[in-house]
Amino acid sequence: MTPSAPYAVRRESHSEFLNLRGLRYHVRQWGDATLVTPGRPPLVLLHGWMDVGASFQFAVDELAALEGPGRWVIAPDWRGFGLTESPFADSYWFPDYLGDLDALLDTLLATAPAHQQVDLLGHSMGGNVVMLYAGARPARIRRLVNLEGFGQPASRPEEAPARYTRWLDELKEPTDLIGYPDATGVARRLSKNNPLLPADRAAWLAEHWARPDAAGRWRILGDPAHKRVNPYLYRKDEALACWAAIEAPLLWMEGDQTDTGRWWGDRYSKAEFHDRLKAVRRVATHVLSPAGHMLHHDQPRALAERLKAFLDE
Repeated sequence: MTPSAPYAVRRESHSEFLNLRGLRYHVRQWGDATLVTPGRPPLVLLHGWMDVGASFQFAVDELAALEGPGRWVIAPDWRGFGLTESPFADSYWFPDYLGDLDALLDTLLATAPAHQQVDLLGHSMGGNVVMLYAGARPARIRRLVNLEGFGQPASRPEEAPARYTRWLDELKEPTDLIGYPDATGVARRLSKNNPLLPADRAAWLAEHWARPDAAGRWRILGDPAHKRVNPYLYRKDEALACWAAIEAPLLWMEGDQTDTGRWWGDRYSKAEFHDRLKAVRRVATHVLSPAGHMLHHDQPRALAERLKAFLDE
């Protein structure tokens, strides 16, 4: 799969590695703290499961095309993803993501001491993180954006024994992620996962989503432990209590082609999610079309337009 013309980055980023909670964290940045103003705080972008911070490049390019490169944009790789170090962990849980985000903001905002708020955006898993964090640290968030971070189906306490049993059984099995012969193979996988993804974007993402190992096989930049079931049940009432504590206005965006039934069947629907969203005080919602779950890949221009208008309010 070779695109006729490679994707041309319009706003270049730079990488920085920070020591956050004992891990070497990779943080991709466009611009720096000198760009921060009261009306334009840092914009922090948090990727989803099995993704990387570079995934936001297309949306960052479109945002720069609309407003110029005058915004400090920050996109870390979560622990165990991308170029960030993996802890020695049997599984991952949300309190660690919250702790990492809090430490990241402590470090970054120390370089802009006059401005102690951020605009915070998360996609999918990252969207779930920002909703919890904005409830835990409401004064720290000026604007909040959630791209398809739906949460999870409500759990019941009686599900706990089977969940723990499954986790214990999975601990005894080796975990690995599929390898690919080259970057083209990775790009094909990305395009198969998302038919709306243009070939040039798939080829560009492939070289950030995976790297060759010592044998020359391209491996996804993710800790295989992410494949294990989380032993902890999702507690809907606790999540909604955090959502209700959010003070910042929230922009929710979803793709018109996202089918939540593929993930949860009839256990959790979009209609139930939107009913949960009523827990948040101030919400604006938008549907992008045509777009699926990776709407920042499918419609980066439309996303950037909505994002700019929301951030400039």
